[in-house]
Parts: sequence; C-alpha cells; structure tokens
Amino acid sequence: MPKLKTRRAAAKRFRATGSGKIVRRKAFKNHLLEHKNAARRRRLSHTGLVNERDAENVRLMLPYL
Repeated sequence: MPKLKTRRAAAKRFRATGSGKIVRRKAFKNHLLEHKNAARRRRLSHTGLVNERDAENVRLMLPYL
C-alpha cells in the first residue's frame, strides 16, 4: 500500500485532542472586530469541537491524525 497524503489545508486548521475528538478554531475572529463586544471576542478566541457529523470528513482528510 502506498502512503496516504494529508490535505495540508486541513492539517493547518484541525488537531486531535487526547480523547480523539477534533478541535477547530471558531469563525468571525479575523476582522471587523471593532463593533463586536469584548465578551463575544473572548468567546470566539476559545477552540470548539468539530461536529460529529463533520468529523468523519475531517478524518478522511487527515489519515494520520
């Protein structure tokens, strides 16, 4: 069997936790932050989990995760 290639774009966006769940960054924290309040900006700074329905597709993109 040949080696499987990792999708580099996905590798930069996702990582696995110790229990095997997949972690992602939250959206809407890149620009236009002036009108978002501090609590919202702080909430968006935390990482989120990938939904279990999407996790299967992410795992296919990251075969060695």
